[in-house]
Amino acid sequence: MPIYNGGQNICGASIGVLCLESYFPKPPGHIKNPSSLPFPVLYEMIDGVTVPTLLNNPSPELLAPFIEGAKRLEAEGVRAITGSCGFLALFQKELSAAVSVPVFASSLIQVPLAFQMTGANAPVGVLTADGSALTPRHFEGVGASGVPVAVKGLEDTTEFAEVILRNTRTRMDTDLIETEVMDAARTLVLEAPGIRSLVLECTDLPPYASRLQEELRLPVFDLTTLAQMAHAVTARAQYSGLMPWQR
Repeated sequence: MPIYNGGQNICGASIGVLCLESYFPKPPGHIKNPSSLPFPVLYEMIDGVTVPTLLNNPSPELLAPFIEGAKRLEAEGVRAITGSCGFLALFQKELSAAVSVPVFASSLIQVPLAFQMTGANAPVGVLTADGSALTPRHFEGVGASGVPVAVKGLEDTTEFAEVILRNTRTRMDTDLIETEVMDAARTLVLEAPGIRSLVLECTDLPPYASRLQEELRLPVFDLTTLAQMAHAVTARAQYSGLMPWQR
């Protein structure tokens, strides 16, 4: 076997995740549930930064601990880095400039891709945790400022808002969350019937992506689909298969 320099505490994780501090349940599909992905990931907790903090007070002072966390993940050998909240789109440029591995801080980086893939003639639907907190700066941060979008948030819900947005408790009714997510998606389609794709900003929404697609019949982009693509392009494997016999 080759000789390696070492220096990493844990080896073999292709994707590193910068994690906000939260203790509500993360069903399969959430980036902070390792069973969501078919490859190992490495987590770096950013202590003290919660969902309400990032959404309601995204001050420049928040950037430093995320950069330090990204550097630690890079030192541990990950091939690419993401985050556990789509609102990290604000820091995409700074985070990607701070390390030498690819960074996809937010699922919103897929908005231009979704737009181009579906004809570049219809708004991209964006389902977000909080529509009032999602600003043009977030889209600008991931190079999506010129893309037409139709946004619907979950800030006026009960279960989702209490548990995830306001951090009032950790116990969570996932069936009720699913109902609220589906209701928000239906409202989005009523308000913007011309959308041809859906991007899930929030990392708490991918557990319901299959149900969303079944009902809306649209391409659904989220952080787990993006993480799998990032893994595929940074950890390429050799192809195997058959070719015709040589004669």
